[in-house]
Amino acid sequence: MLATFVIGLREGLEAALIVGIIAAFLRNNRRSLTAMWAGVGLAVILSILVGVGLDLVEQALPQAAQEGMESVIGAIAIFFVTGMIAWMNKHARSMKRELEAQAAEALSQTSAFALSAMAFLAVLKEGFETAVFLLATFSAAQSAVLAATGAMLGVALAVVIGWGIYVGGVKINLSRFFRITGAFLILVAAGLVITALRTSHEAGWLNAGQQMTVNLAWLVAPGTVQSALITGVLGVPTDPRLIEVIGWFAYLIPVSLYVYWPQSRRPSPRGAVQLRFTIAVALLVVATGLALLYPQARPGPLPAATLVSSDSDQSAIGTAKITSDGLALALSIKGQDSRIALPASQAQATSHEGLPARRWHLATNTAPAQAPKTLTIDQVFALNGGRAPVGLNFHMHPGPYDAAWNETRTTDVWTTTDGVLLDAAQSDVTIVQISGSGLFAPRPLTVSGDAAGNWQISSGYAADVSATFGRLSADQQERGFWALILPALLALTALFLALTASAKTRALNRMAGAAGQIPTAHSLSKGNTHAAE
Repeated sequence: MLATFVIGLREGLEAALIVGIIAAFLRNNRRSLTAMWAGVGLAVILSILVGVGLDLVEQALPQAAQEGMESVIGAIAIFFVTGMIAWMNKHARSMKRELEAQAAEALSQTSAFALSAMAFLAVLKEGFETAVFLLATFSAAQSAVLAATGAMLGVALAVVIGWGIYVGGVKINLSRFFRITGAFLILVAAGLVITALRTSHEAGWLNAGQQMTVNLAWLVAPGTVQSALITGVLGVPTDPRLIEVIGWFAYLIPVSLYVYWPQSRRPSPRGAVQLRFTIAVALLVVATGLALLYPQARPGPLPAATLVSSDSDQSAIGTAKITSDGLALALSIKGQDSRIALPASQAQATSHEGLPARRWHLATNTAPAQAPKTLTIDQVFALNGGRAPVGLNFHMHPGPYDAAWNETRTTDVWTTTDGVLLDAAQSDVTIVQISGSGLFAPRPLTVSGDAAGNWQISSGYAADVSATFGRLSADQQERGFWALILPALLALTALFLALTASAKTRALNRMAGAAGQIPTAHSLSKGNTHAAE
């Protein structure tokens, strides 16, 4: 509530001052105020419509898109409030004088409608800024009702102060007022930096720098005064992340120095240009250091892929690995080595354990070697697990039986896109068709395979590989931000500072050249002396 109150008071007072000065000027020149008030009313309505429209659009979006829009609105609000603080800090002393000069020029050139347009545009500008800033602040507020109440009270008080200044009953030191409220708004805007960075992460735009820094739960417990001030007003959460802490300081320190550095200690125009060049060089050094020195993302050591039997006890029976050429799965089961070919043409793109993967699904049908052509009753009984097959009457069909064997081996292999083994499993199913001995139709029997044909990679290995590559993916995202994106932003900022410093240098040189061409009193007297001689 306090944050929105100050926002409403400051922005409302700025608009009220402009309107009050223009109204007083029109009144003193005996001009009608009707057109001006119409412009002010229209600007207020448009500002409200902008705020309501942005809120409705945000509510209609999916959750991730809402977080993204909050990030954009927050960034725009930070830009607005920073520009407003800097401008008012510079022009607060001469604001009334400058506005009256502009009003006099507009009134002499056209008519009172020009001043009405000035009031309309001024209120519209402040209204747009207020709508965006309040919308961003509402998103971070603990109570939207209290935040809205604070904003309305601030605007109402601004209108009262503005009216008092208009009628001449209220005197206020604008420079001191805007400097004090500016300090508070810098803290609020720094909190909006944290909020915008967090919503960017929740929108899936920023996944780097999410490491925990400090736990402030002891300081900002819910329901306490500290929580209302630090979290509700200043926007500092109980669990600030690394990127949020860096963003908070990166905004707070330079903006505070720019606005509140003592006037007597500010550099000369030439010194300010040199300072810009120095900051640009420092930013380039930091960007280069980050790009060159940030470590590469590498996967950690992978465990051995242990094969376990597919039965209930899942005892270890061997190991598996992808061959160096990536074309086969090498197996060592109970001391016997074998390979399963993995043709590239049969690989399918998929995902496994949350990672992008390739999958091979291989199936073969063969006849078991040295399988008997005939079976006795005892052999059929043993193959069926010590039970008589359903529907087979040994008394009516005592055997022996003709046997037709078929073995189906199914192998599934998953690897990462880089060829690292993720998972594998194999199952053997042997079916024997018995016929003869008076059977009207062949009877199928499913025969269980042995451990050499029925195996899988241990679940622990798959989890370890998934965790390893999950950490690798996170490390790659971290490096992509700290070694690529951030250095690029720093380099662009350095380029902007260098270009503006160069433009300022040229302007100063032109001014110095023009000043050197103006004849001074000493040069004129000296020229007259030479002429007399």
